[in-house]
Amino acid sequence: MKKLLLVFGLIVSHLTFAQTAKEIIDKNIELSGGLTNWKLLNSVLLQGKVVLGIKDEYPIKIYQQRPNLTKTVITANGKDTAIEGFDGTKGYAMNYAANKVQEYPEYVPESFDNDFIDWENKGFDAKYLGKEKVGEIYCHKVELTKNVNKNMYYFDTKTYMLLKEVKKDETVVYSDYKKVGNLVMPFRIESSSPKKDGDYVMLLNKIDVNKVFPANIFKF
Repeated sequence: MKKLLLVFGLIVSHLTFAQTAKEIIDKNIELSGGLTNWKLLNSVLLQGKVVLGIKDEYPIKIYQQRPNLTKTVITANGKDTAIEGFDGTKGYAMNYAANKVQEYPEYVPESFDNDFIDWENKGFDAKYLGKEKVGEIYCHKVELTKNVNKNMYYFDTKTYMLLKEVKKDETVVYSDYKKVGNLVMPFRIESSSPKKDGDYVMLLNKIDVNKVFPANIFKF
């Protein structure tokens, strides 16, 4: 009987964890604007500055549009330079060794939505891994798995906002959340990697949503 109760307890525990992971993701989507409003988001323009290293600081604009169009522009010495983008067909990025933007045939564009929007339909499995601190804030830790890829997400236990995302080759920390239309978005984004070769802090001062961009804005 004890063994049966133990097995039953493990099953209940597993079901509770699985349900909790879904509930946490659903709560994040709900409190950050709701699934309908996220799906109605078709384009976004992020503006602010990016800090590289200790002193290197540049104005930055990031254009994004469904399903995966993107373009990042920085201003250096009074000149706007596209440093990365995907125009629907071609992916391109700055080759700093050659000091020029070049096409990358193997460029893999990211989806406009984050992984946990419609995560079940995208083929992810979600697992709740308990609570863990990010800085001084307790977070719910959720793992999304698809094939061999695993991403960790840390949601504030009080606000349910996403505070940290850990991928295979990058860790991103989000903070300074503000209302943008019907949505809530982070205005500070900090990225770090094991190699420390592309670390940055992005400080945004303006986010525009559902702007109509010129037809050629994403072209390489």
